[in-house]
Amino acid sequence: MSIQVRIPTPLRGLTENKDVVDAEGATVNELIENLQTRYPGLKERICDDKGELRRFVNVYINDEDIRFKDGKDTAVKDGDEISIIPAIAGG
Repeated sequence: MSIQVRIPTPLRGLTENKDVVDAEGATVNELIENLQTRYPGLKERICDDKGELRRFVNVYINDEDIRFKDGKDTAVKDGDEISIIPAIAGG
């Protein structure tokens, strides 16, 4: 099963400048681990040292925020589109 993951511009240096990469897994957490294996350093940019998503990183599955689902345990299926979106603060 392969899932497309959209990579934000600040992280593309870790994904060979690709804006979309394929990943495998049954949950968001498994996708992140799979991405870390293929693109070392990616997980530490989106997760803290406890393995939780950093608070300024939002993850969407087909335009739905996983914070309103099961967080990193949210199930994914073939054909889903995952977007990693860094929060933007203004002032």
